[in-house]
Amino acid sequence: MSKIIRSYDERERVSNEEERVSDEEERVNEREDETVCPECGGNLVSDEEHGETVCAECGLVVEEDSVDRGPEWRAFDASERDQKSRVGAPTTKMMHDEGLSSNIGWQNKDAYGNSLSSRQREKMQRLRKWDERFRTRNAKERNLKQALGEIERMASALGLPKNVRETASVIYRRALDEDLLPGRSIEGVATASLYAAARQVGVPRSLDEVATVSRIDAMEFKRTYRYIVRELGLEIRPADPQSYLKRFESELELSPATQRRAHDLLKTAQEAGVTSGKSPVGLAAAAIYGAGLVENERVTQDEVAEVTDVSTVTIRNRYQELLAAADETDVLPTNVTVDGSDEAAA
Repeated sequence: MSKIIRSYDERERVSNEEERVSDEEERVNEREDETVCPECGGNLVSDEEHGETVCAECGLVVEEDSVDRGPEWRAFDASERDQKSRVGAPTTKMMHDEGLSSNIGWQNKDAYGNSLSSRQREKMQRLRKWDERFRTRNAKERNLKQALGEIERMASALGLPKNVRETASVIYRRALDEDLLPGRSIEGVATASLYAAARQVGVPRSLDEVATVSRIDAMEFKRTYRYIVRELGLEIRPADPQSYLKRFESELELSPATQRRAHDLLKTAQEAGVTSGKSPVGLAAAAIYGAGLVENERVTQDEVAEVTDVSTVTIRNRYQELLAAADETDVLPTNVTVDGSDEAAA
């Protein structure tokens, strides 16, 4: 009986072995088929640029629209590959640890959405406190965390984009590394960094706008800004009045014709050299008011002053200068005089 059982087991083992060998041969044949052209038997090559598998002999496209599941970056050696390789969210200069650490959430709920008991809440509160302490290991990191939080708050209030916030964070880090903070407040250097970043990126805000959301007085802000720019050697180009126009025009809901006229008035004045040495915000406000007069769109000086934070006196003085420059170059309509009045109406 035992011999019969052994004989049966032996036949079963041999049968399984034959099936395994047969399956392996099929897989080898399939792999060979995948690398051989079904038409001419030539070798297949992958064209990663076009997402195609093509026969090198006859040019037959065997497969197309293949998905590249590799990284979006390119590396030309092992060290560059190691440097560019990453996991998780991208790093950011807007966080003191560049976003490399994790934190304990403030929702007192478990993984199933159930509320924690009072004892568990107390435990989580202690863990959060220690987590915050360990994330800032020294005075420099605590300084950086406070400053970057202040930059984020002001940038959000001013509606500044992410690239401005990143640039401001880099400027503040440079100031901290070069030991420029002694004798100056964290808020002051953070405000100056944000203002400089907005100017560099090309989405400037006026000194008064930034001072409004800052926690320091305007004099300290201006003094710190000049110091930071000088010591760090920042390249800050003079603010272009044109860069303020779009935002102000949007808030005032001006017609396309008035918007075009405002841009033309500023361009003409810049070419004539009238804008040199004058506040870019004041010039933008004057261009908007002057354009409204020329295009017969009712925009009062008070409305423009409220949106641009420029006095009505400045608007009156500047818009007449802009209209005078436009009149000299024959840009103004014939029925509009330099003082903004309509001759036909008169």
